[in-house]
Amino acid sequence: MTNPADWRECRVALPAHHNWLVLDLRSEDPETWARTLAGQHLGGDVPEPWREAFATDLLWYRGAAVRQGALCAAVLAPQDGPVVASYTVRELNIPPESLTVAAFRAEAERADGPYFGGEQILTEVELPLGPALRVHRQEPTDPDADSGTVVEGVAHYVLPRRYPTALEGRLLWTSLGLGAELVKVADELADSLRLA
Repeated sequence: MTNPADWRECRVALPAHHNWLVLDLRSEDPETWARTLAGQHLGGDVPEPWREAFATDLLWYRGAAVRQGALCAAVLAPQDGPVVASYTVRELNIPPESLTVAAFRAEAERADGPYFGGEQILTEVELPLGPALRVHRQEPTDPDADSGTVVEGVAHYVLPRRYPTALEGRLLWTSLGLGAELVKVADELADSLRLA
C-alpha cells in the first residue's frame, strides 16, 4: 500500500499454547460481538453473570484499542479466569525526521516516570519488519496512591523497512508473577508482526 494511513489491519501470530481472543475493532454491534465471544470462550456451563462480566471486560479492552486507533488487538484469557494481558498494534504519527530508533530512544528517555523498581529497560532490536526500540517497564497505575495496581509491559517501536511509518506493538499485564513468561510472549509477537 502506498498510503500508510489507509492500513486497516496487521498480522500477528498469536502463540498457539495460550487462550488468545482477537478483538473485532470494526464490529458495528460491539455488545453482541462481546456476548457471543464470551459465550464461545467460557462455554455453556458458566453462570450468566460471569459471561456478562467477561463480555464487559472484552468491551472495555476493545474500546481502549479503538480509542488508540489500533490496527489490531487481542487479549489473553484462560477459560477459567479473567483477561491476563492485552496486545495492541497501532501506527504512530511521527514527523519523517523523527523516524529513527535514536529518536525513539531519546523520547523514551525523556518520558515521565515513576517506574516501579527503577529505570525502564531500553534495547535496540532487529525485527523481521525492521529495526525497533524495545521498552520494558513496570509502572503504578496511580503514582500518587500509597498502594494500587502495577502494570508491566513490553512495547516495540518498529520502523518497517518497506514503509515510511512507525508502529507500536505493546503487551500489557498486571499479574507480575507471569512477567518472565509474558516478556517472552511480547518478543514472539513483535517477531511475528506483519503489515497487511
